[in-house]
Amino acid sequence: MSSITDPEAQYELISRDLQEVLNAQIIKNILENEKRAVKIYWGTAPTGKPHCGYFVPMVKLAHFLKAGCEVKVLLADLHAFLDNMKAPLEVVQYRAKYYECVIKAILRSINVPIEKLIFVVGSSYQKDGSYIMDLFKLSNVVSQNDAKRAGADVVKQVANPLLSGLIYPLMQAIDEEHLDVDAQFGGVDQRKIFVLAEENLPSIGYKKRAHLMNPMVPGLGQGGKMSASDPNSKIDILEEPKVVKKKVNSAYCAPGETKDNGLIAFVEYVIQPIHELKTGVTGSFDLTIDRPEKYGGPMHYDSVDQLKKDYAEGKLSPPDLKIGVADRINELLAPIREEFEKSEEFQLAQKNGYPVEQPKQEKKVKKPKNKGTKYPGGGSQPTENADAKSEANAAATAGRVEEVVKKLDEANIE
Repeated sequence: MSSITDPEAQYELISRDLQEVLNAQIIKNILENEKRAVKIYWGTAPTGKPHCGYFVPMVKLAHFLKAGCEVKVLLADLHAFLDNMKAPLEVVQYRAKYYECVIKAILRSINVPIEKLIFVVGSSYQKDGSYIMDLFKLSNVVSQNDAKRAGADVVKQVANPLLSGLIYPLMQAIDEEHLDVDAQFGGVDQRKIFVLAEENLPSIGYKKRAHLMNPMVPGLGQGGKMSASDPNSKIDILEEPKVVKKKVNSAYCAPGETKDNGLIAFVEYVIQPIHELKTGVTGSFDLTIDRPEKYGGPMHYDSVDQLKKDYAEGKLSPPDLKIGVADRINELLAPIREEFEKSEEFQLAQKNGYPVEQPKQEKKVKKPKNKGTKYPGGGSQPTENADAKSEANAAATAGRVEEVVKKLDEANIE
């Protein structure tokens, strides 16, 4: 994948398919006047296992590399810990390695050279004195409310928030300076943190950066993004083919509805741009739906717009769309699963980063011993009393009243 050098073409590629760009002029000035590579970083906190939604930022990393940018991937291990301890310290290092393996495998699977990609683990510099001092400085100019608002769409929200949730967005802002970049890239859910960085970094003597934002791909359920914390909304990168088909078949996919449709979004933001990357032809698309002959036979699309139009008009049904998307997802995941099976490092990172919890053994409840009825507090009277009662009952049945009274007196029973 050769880099392009024309400033206008570079900016078009850098900003392609983004939902929003803040301070675009910073990037244009670097390309047109400073005539150097734009330095961009993308950060990811290694918490839950990466899912298919990660294909979206991977496509953009490919665009940045093709545009000649210097790209850094921040494996934000301390951020993962600060986000309500989603990743305990004892496993976070292994999760960071697992994320690195996944990212490299995804990029290799879509033919993106990764030699120029730089991986940085957050804890390698975020514990240094200069970084901590910048954190103190920034905490002296950012209010509690502003920090809370900045992290609201990123940090897990709980009834009794921890202080770590306020530190998280401050660190993400400071990372821009300590990673020495011109721009930060992330999902549109990061926007409030990006704005916090733009508004406050100059207060501690640092320049503003540009910010590039991807749209959020809907999950497989009704509403909401694809999330690692919701197993029903996502498909893991190492998901087995049968599980992929099962999850896609159970996905929310209302007939004729293209908005907030996770499968349509996957076609638009993953399948199409990856085909474009592989062919090198802007706007190219190819999707074959292996529909059974009894329902009309296979369908083929070479345009996302046509696919969306057919779906909206009912010419493409939800079951047919699900067939096509499930097959293509399995096609995308196959080389990644193959790389996992061949790599001991990859497997060890998963094993140590996501240890399988052993089921807790339930304690056996001891059955109470049958002590009979003669112990103190037993449920029945002594045998002699029981015999007297029995004889009294027999006498009563026969109508012998005097005998009944006598028997009860003998047993001392009222």
